[in-house]
Amino acid sequence: MSRIRTRVRPDAEVPAAIDGAARRYENRLLLILFLAFGFVFFDRQALPFLAPYIAKDFHLSNTELGTLSGVLALTWALSGLVAGRLSDKLGRRKPILIAAVVLFSCFSAAGGLMTGFLGLLVARALMGVAEGAVLPLAQSLMVEASRESRRGLNMGLLQGSSAGLMGGILAPLAVVWIAELHGWRTALLVTIVPGLLIAAWIAKSVREVPPGGRARIAATDADASSETAVGPKPSVREVLGHRNIVLCMAAACCYLTWFVVIVTFTPTYLLTVKGFSSSTMSGVMTCLGVGWVLWGFLTPAVSDRIGRKPTMIAFSATAALCPLAVVYLTDPVVLGLIVVLTYTGLGCFTLFMATIPAETVPRGALATALGLVMGVGELAGGFLAPVIAGRASDVWGLQTAMFISAGGAVAVVLLSLGLRETAPRVLRRRAERAAAAPGSGAVVAGAAE
Repeated sequence: MSRIRTRVRPDAEVPAAIDGAARRYENRLLLILFLAFGFVFFDRQALPFLAPYIAKDFHLSNTELGTLSGVLALTWALSGLVAGRLSDKLGRRKPILIAAVVLFSCFSAAGGLMTGFLGLLVARALMGVAEGAVLPLAQSLMVEASRESRRGLNMGLLQGSSAGLMGGILAPLAVVWIAELHGWRTALLVTIVPGLLIAAWIAKSVREVPPGGRARIAATDADASSETAVGPKPSVREVLGHRNIVLCMAAACCYLTWFVVIVTFTPTYLLTVKGFSSSTMSGVMTCLGVGWVLWGFLTPAVSDRIGRKPTMIAFSATAALCPLAVVYLTDPVVLGLIVVLTYTGLGCFTLFMATIPAETVPRGALATALGLVMGVGELAGGFLAPVIAGRASDVWGLQTAMFISAGGAVAVVLLSLGLRETAPRVLRRRAERAAAAPGSGAVVAGAAE
């Protein structure tokens, strides 16, 4: 297996002439992509929160609800695999990103026009095709514009906190409120507006490369000279030759199971099994969103300091407690508090879907690696898991879905034990300690554990 490289030098070595413009662009890009991916999850999460209303009109079973969630994950996965590889080959991400944002907004709104299960299934499938391209393209743009000291934080804010704020806090409040006043169809139809506005902002303000061009990326990567040189792009086989990529793909399958099953079945579980009112259910789901936002940026930031591997292990173990709390806690206030404290897994998503792959593969294979991890994870955890959980819930009760979710997080803990550390700060500290040790020889920076 290829050894892990730090591929970074401290921020101070970035040329001062471009540093000011680069920092301003970094912050602006973070805001734009934060909103773009946030609205992806706002649209994706709208259906689970509207599921009780839609199920009543369309007479849907738990299996059909799981299928609606799963088909979006299926097309999302396939789209991510294709879009990541295509953008690496073409060297163009901005036009694909704009098209993806426009299309997912249109297909999300189209769901409000459907008259039955089949039409809604088609709308969700097409929505997944568009949404699947957004994350690998957005993260590859973000990592190239990020300073080393902000890399984990930026990627966590983009992927974790944005989805938590828009999909976990705003979505349950907004769509349930609109559905109560005007019906679930209106709640879906209005989702087109923010997406179109974000697409226009991307077209105006996002650059294909950060200020100073891709040379700035090479300038901050200690080993970048050979990896960013013009030449053949790494093949998928070469990308899969990195152990971290394979482990991240497996972790994605398990963590998507944890996440998708929770968000798909918890609203219905709280209403039908716990007997909560719609407003109480919305409040508990909003607490999930608060935890999502909180841990979405704290987890990657912690990993910058203590390392990606120990962070994955500790926070995944905590995440396994969240679906169990949904089953065993009856007081909605206590449940809301516990889910805020245990909904830590969404911060880990940034690590295994973006940060660890970005610190493992050459820049020319970045979007390909991100697309592989996301795509395979969505196929197994996003597509198959909710269908299986829905079927199991029809047979053994909705609590079965929560146990399946917890099992996914436990599996990630075991997989994380095999990760190789990639955090630049941690690797430098190890190299410095090794160099300072009596009798130490030359140390290869970033060598695998």
